[in-house]
Amino acid sequence: MSGAHIGIDLGTTYSLVATLVDDEPQVLENAVGELLTPSAVSLTDDGELLVGAVARARATTHPKATALAFKRDMGTDRLVSLGDREMRPEELSALVLGALKRDAEAVLGQSIAEAVVTVPAYFGELGRRATRDACELAGLHVERIINEPTAAALAYGLHERHREMRAVVLDLGGGTFDVTVLEIMEGVIEIQASAGDSRLGGEDFVDRLSDHVVAELRQRYDIDLASDPRGLARVRDAVEMAKRRLSKDARTQIALPRLGASARDVELELTLDQAEELWQPLLGRVRGPIRRALGDAGLKPEDVDEVLLVGGATRMPCVVQLAATLFGRLPLRTLPPDFAVAHGAAIQAALKRGDAAVADMVVTDVAPFTLGIAVGDKVGSHEVSGLFAPILDRGTVLPASRVRTFSTISNGQTQINVEVYQGEHSICRENQKLGELLLKKIPAKPAGEESVDVRFSYDMNGILDVDATIKSTGRTSTLTIDRGDGRLTASQRKEIKKRLQTLKFHPRDALPNATALARAEALYLELVGTERDILSDAMRSMRTALESQDPVLIEQARSTLLGLAHDLAQR
Repeated sequence: MSGAHIGIDLGTTYSLVATLVDDEPQVLENAVGELLTPSAVSLTDDGELLVGAVARARATTHPKATALAFKRDMGTDRLVSLGDREMRPEELSALVLGALKRDAEAVLGQSIAEAVVTVPAYFGELGRRATRDACELAGLHVERIINEPTAAALAYGLHERHREMRAVVLDLGGGTFDVTVLEIMEGVIEIQASAGDSRLGGEDFVDRLSDHVVAELRQRYDIDLASDPRGLARVRDAVEMAKRRLSKDARTQIALPRLGASARDVELELTLDQAEELWQPLLGRVRGPIRRALGDAGLKPEDVDEVLLVGGATRMPCVVQLAATLFGRLPLRTLPPDFAVAHGAAIQAALKRGDAAVADMVVTDVAPFTLGIAVGDKVGSHEVSGLFAPILDRGTVLPASRVRTFSTISNGQTQINVEVYQGEHSICRENQKLGELLLKKIPAKPAGEESVDVRFSYDMNGILDVDATIKSTGRTSTLTIDRGDGRLTASQRKEIKKRLQTLKFHPRDALPNATALARAEALYLELVGTERDILSDAMRSMRTALESQDPVLIEQARSTLLGLAHDLAQR
């Protein structure tokens, strides 16, 4: 297949695309000349869709028309409101993936033949299939999905391939947390265990601080933002910036001019000690998956040679300190934490293409969850149903195929409903249901005299196929997990594809101008007095230049506006 092969890190907060250039992974610039593309979609008043940086900037000024953090809902039936529209998480992710595809094609000067896309290691079966659906909707050919910590391990392994070491990757991104235990030996990267929390990330740390600031505003200033989406969005933006400053400073100020219905100017101080106290429950959730992954790998913290930090949220001092305390050593961040996963995805794409630069590298992976079915048991006249019978244990090296034999429990039983679950609880209702397969025409026999073999086949992408075979007849029924809660049907995919083709997008070459204005609008809300007037003049000049359609004037006005906005934001 001709064309470029790329790796995509589809993130909760930011996404990026990379490819191998001169035998080294390189992140590609987007339409506004940046490496990180916000995973954001916004709808304008005239029905035009904006994706990326311009959409993220509108989250403050147009919160009800902007969607963020929708990756967390991949594999669910949740609908996300976008102005007067409702869209599925797969659709929104497809819009981000489509923007990344167009940006990569513009930089590389050729079409994209194939992509490797990353998912959190602790993403379930439905989340992985939803990701594949999003890729298909975006027009991306994707045969390989790779776990994010595995991708990060590949990025580190490229530079450490001649070293033998046992490492733990801690991947704390915007919305998910993964822990992976691995061993690198002569270019072979063997994943030994994975654990994580698919709803824990930097966004949650921002949420805790935002809740604290909102409560402080209510108590100290009598400002109630419960019914003020724009006010809440402003607080969250200010808190996110404060969190970043607290990665370097012990205290910081949060200034919010003209806030709330009373348009009061407020200022609050936030200290690192306050923040870390608020974050203690979240840090406790970080510890659990680390212990579980080490336990599954049969290791103690002192058995680990290196701790590798991945994901923007690992910049927080409390996360670094937690890792150092648990493992008794300072963690490594030799690769930029925002780029490591994309680098690894690009390496996996090169491996799949057969690139000579990575020909000596091999990577294995493991199943992050236990997979099994619901069974019943009968003692005398009492029957208990909904018990979880594991077939493929978490930590099994992939690809894998496992089979277990089950028997009928009732006299004359002629059908069995094979319900498939993933999880670690002994009761099915505490696990996640993936789908079901009704097995009919079972020969009527006394209880226990007819058997069914249930085989689970789990591939390198974490995609499951289920075969159920009646032993006496040899008849097999197959279930590829293709339905169930959160899964798009073939007709839904077709309908969404058709709808996406009719959407109106902002022209790619005009995105730098739209982004500059959107960011200036968000900053305008936070300024007062002379500074606000200066920014307003620059925005007016920018809009006048756009009306003139003179490329030189537009470039000059945009450069002036961006420089001024940057200077004002730093004050």
